[in-house]
Amino acid sequence: MDQTLPSRARVVIVGGGIIGASTAYHLAKRGWADVVLLERKRLTSGTTWHAAGLITQARPTSATRQIVKRSLQIFESLEGETGFATGFQRTGTLHLADSPERWEELRRQASGCRSDGIRVDLVGPAAARELFPPLYVDDLVGALYFPDDGRGNATDTTMALARGAQALGVRILEGTPATGIIRDGDRVAAVTTERGCTEADYVVNAAGMWGRELGAMAGVRVPLQALAHYYVVTEAIPGLPAALPTIKSAPDYSYVKNEGAGLMVGFFEPGSYAWASRGIPHDAEFTRLPEDWGHLGPFYENMIKRLPVLAEAGIRLHFCGPESFTPDGLYHLGQAPGLRNYYVAAGFNSIGFLSGPGAGSVLADWIVDGRPPIDIPEADPRRAAPHETNRRYLEQRVTETLDEAYHIHWPFQQRTRPRGLRRSPLHARIQAAGAVFGELLGWERANWYAPPGADRPDGHSFGRQPWFDLSAAEHRAVREGAGLFELSSFGKLMVQGRDAEAVMQRVCANDVAVEPDRIVYTQWLNRWGGIEADVTVTRLGEREFLVLSGPATVSRDHDWLLEHIGRDEFVTVTDVSLTLAMLAVMGPESRRLLQPLTDADLSHAAFPFGASREIDIGYGFARATRLTYVGELGFELLIPADLAVHVYDTITESGPAFRLRHAGYYALNSLRLEKAYRSWGHDISSRDTPLEAGLGFAVAWDKPGGFIGRDALMHQRDRGVSRRLVQFALEDPDAFAYHDEPVYRDGILVGRLSSAARGHTLGRTVALGYVTAPAAGTDPSWYTAGQFEIEIAAERVRAAASLRPMYDHASSRVRC
Repeated sequence: MDQTLPSRARVVIVGGGIIGASTAYHLAKRGWADVVLLERKRLTSGTTWHAAGLITQARPTSATRQIVKRSLQIFESLEGETGFATGFQRTGTLHLADSPERWEELRRQASGCRSDGIRVDLVGPAAARELFPPLYVDDLVGALYFPDDGRGNATDTTMALARGAQALGVRILEGTPATGIIRDGDRVAAVTTERGCTEADYVVNAAGMWGRELGAMAGVRVPLQALAHYYVVTEAIPGLPAALPTIKSAPDYSYVKNEGAGLMVGFFEPGSYAWASRGIPHDAEFTRLPEDWGHLGPFYENMIKRLPVLAEAGIRLHFCGPESFTPDGLYHLGQAPGLRNYYVAAGFNSIGFLSGPGAGSVLADWIVDGRPPIDIPEADPRRAAPHETNRRYLEQRVTETLDEAYHIHWPFQQRTRPRGLRRSPLHARIQAAGAVFGELLGWERANWYAPPGADRPDGHSFGRQPWFDLSAAEHRAVREGAGLFELSSFGKLMVQGRDAEAVMQRVCANDVAVEPDRIVYTQWLNRWGGIEADVTVTRLGEREFLVLSGPATVSRDHDWLLEHIGRDEFVTVTDVSLTLAMLAVMGPESRRLLQPLTDADLSHAAFPFGASREIDIGYGFARATRLTYVGELGFELLIPADLAVHVYDTITESGPAFRLRHAGYYALNSLRLEKAYRSWGHDISSRDTPLEAGLGFAVAWDKPGGFIGRDALMHQRDRGVSRRLVQFALEDPDAFAYHDEPVYRDGILVGRLSSAARGHTLGRTVALGYVTAPAAGTDPSWYTAGQFEIEIAAERVRAAASLRPMYDHASSRVRC
């Protein structure tokens, strides 16, 4: 095979692990054979070579499960396609539960997996022992059995992918580290190496634990950090059956599988540590870290109770190697911010082997087709915040990722370190008011409020949370009186310049060519009609617009705008999020509360819904907007950061007369779900269209010049949709859903929930979820007729279905 470095290639992939090899193989299968894969040392020598080889479908989101399903298909077919063995075998996986809480978590996981068509069985302790005879089960409550799971050999699989890619024309160069990335504006022009330079139309960062360093060469944030990761391989165990299911014993922080005639016992244990956080050694290859039996010993000894055969088994190998982990425990897959031809596939949190073949095939389709074949917003590299690549931050946050990996994953669970990074100008004020903070991208945000001097209930639950009654009171205050939300973490983008209106009209599906001081709710679509952003746009002047975005999507939305400004257009986009605090005063008493504090006329006639004006308030000024995300009369206030405390004090001092109550993000979520308001990344995303999401009212079909995605959307309108976003209300008032639960219509699986919360006004859990009909153009009544059931923790609960909001469907309370 030719080992010369070409001067040009269609795609350059950096990283010769399983993900890079899979991307190359699947690009070649799609007919893109002009591909170069660069490996700094030898194939698999980063982290792939020491992968345990598990293939388990129990992943946290639908998209990550779909990627593993793709991987399974590749494992099944790869040897036949390439002639190279992968060691793949179906063995199944058993997930163990030793407590009612752990058992509920597993049953909820089973329901989520079923929504993606994954086979999973609930089995009792005796059945678990039949599947894995050496297992101690007397303390178990139950187990999940995934019969289609399996395992394989990581090195063999990677080599099969690489050889298959080479047979199709891909050039693989070992011993060729990338030394730099050459940019040309918003594109990568070339990759440099010690052997020369290769120009490229596309570059893929599949560098594994070097992904952060390779990203930095191109000015791209890829937050990940290598941690020490352990497993032990025993000597041969007499009489041990072959091809036993893999054991996932989260209570013991361990997994177990056959390894030759013995067992491999691997760990996701608390107390790991960062490795080479200041830079991976230049000569790192097939790296093994020092043994630490003092750390690992207690965890291994604990496993002897679970597997008594370990007591007499000798240890053949005590292995510790580096694995890269990310701050949020999710990998990075997709286009990098600011670079239109640079893709990231890194940070796989020790699931690179089982996800790698599928991730590579997804990325190959993405590059060839220009869009991802599945919707995976949770892995978007554009979600990263600048502080997340800080060395000290990563050292603390990613160790918590590993610490928590095998703990129970409670709803609403918060990370604990590091905290206090990003605080609004009102942080001290709301803290004094009793705010109990959560964290999002470093922002400290009030999730709920405890009464002054009262105990703050602690703990977690899959049902009524300890803070349930307090959040319910906040919810009711907004419905009946007035609630005050501190929302300063929301993103604010200032779009200015000669061509600002032209750009915004092209990007926005709705018509934003309105008079100044009007706000427009709109989506930004891709050319297939999928929703890339869900924002409000305020026209401030002839050449000036303000975009309000979510705190987790502002970087993504900023990047989308920049990508769609033409080279000859004069427009600037500035993130002004930190210059403006944000308060929302919501509820039927909100107008009466605010009116005495300003000279502006806040009456409906003078200040109608959708109006946005600068008003005086107290001794200062703020931009007030008649808008709502809770389904009540209310005003959003954007306040210069230096005036935020004064405006806050002015409002709260007048609040008691109007039953004003502080309200947190948990109440905000329950309120918006009762009104069926959508949340981007949960209820809508890049493969959902406004017609499917019930947002056709926000589309200006005939505005001059059209908008991105109009043709595709019109084609869908003419053809009719085959799936719709439906609101549900569970009939059982004691049932709690959260997301991913399967939806059944007349006993047939037709969809899944995208988000859910307790609706305290409706007195039951309310949810949004997509339902798929038999054919395009199905009559809308089909989506609400029939008997609907939601599967929660492996049990079905009846639910009412509606295509319009169950709370105030006419929005009379909003427009009063």
